[in-house]
Amino acid sequence: MFRVFGVLLMIFWGVAASAQDPTFTQFYAAPLQLNPAFAGNYRGGLVAMNYRNQWPGLNQAYVTYAASYDQYVDKLNSGFGLSILADDAGRGILRTFNVSGVYSYQVKIADNFYARMGLEAGFINPTLDWNKLVFLDQIDPEFGFVGSTGAPIPSAEVQPENLSRFIFDAGMGLLLYSDRFFGGFSLKHINSPDMGFFDNPTTAIERGLPMRVSIHAGMEIMLSDIPQTREDPSIFISPSIMYLSQGPFNQWNAGALLNVHQVFGGLWYRQAGQNPDAIIFLLGARVDQFRIGYSYDFTISRLLGRSGGAHEVSFSIFFQNEEKFDINDCFQMFR
Repeated sequence: MFRVFGVLLMIFWGVAASAQDPTFTQFYAAPLQLNPAFAGNYRGGLVAMNYRNQWPGLNQAYVTYAASYDQYVDKLNSGFGLSILADDAGRGILRTFNVSGVYSYQVKIADNFYARMGLEAGFINPTLDWNKLVFLDQIDPEFGFVGSTGAPIPSAEVQPENLSRFIFDAGMGLLLYSDRFFGGFSLKHINSPDMGFFDNPTTAIERGLPMRVSIHAGMEIMLSDIPQTREDPSIFISPSIMYLSQGPFNQWNAGALLNVHQVFGGLWYRQAGQNPDAIIFLLGARVDQFRIGYSYDFTISRLLGRSGGAHEVSFSIFFQNEEKFDINDCFQMFR
């Protein structure tokens, strides 16, 4: 009983005091969630779907779904996309739904060196289920969540008038890349959208969702001289690093993905602030235009043995086109 209360208190404290975006371990399989400049990265259309269950041992504290479609338009030298994100915190206590339109434009800087700039704009819809919240004045020291008569204890907390809102949201990003290296950054929530449910917030964080800063870089090391084809992708390894910062929270991931024809795997390490957080294991496969991946975040923080880690599944569909497939860049892990 007290573990359930602890989870609810933790989630409500997160709503009242600060906010942090959900992030996917398989960032390469959710590119528009990482950086809008990835729109149009695959010459044909790309459908990406993602599912993440974080800390299932704590009563499924956070469950996140994402879906996106993006398409490159050669005549406009641009990429267009649509991104959807749904996050469920505390088994329905706080639900967040995001929809964004995404645009990118590519510029050739020098031979084999490019820049791609991205923009995104849309809305965020947070919804709070007030009836599922439990406040301190609803807990009896002897009987718990009910009084001596067995009836639930009412709370003196005042319910906000609006428990569901639609808020404008905007972001931007930049990618620099060649045939071997890539690096970029993205800024999400640059307008600090107001996510609060109360009309008179008391802190700066309550007045707006903090901007999320993402810095990411990687490279591609070919291990085979055989050219990649649609039916038989190359053998390569892609080391990468990603740093995220949002309000008082920050984390960085470092590791590598190894692709051997149709099968790939990976190993990453994640650190949250000053604390070791997780070791991440990945395994997946690609058959024709379909790719599926599974990853598990093995918790090494103080939540070890209680959180249940995190399970994540990705599924992508790559639509074929008539252009040649051997694009001279270093983004095979994203395809």
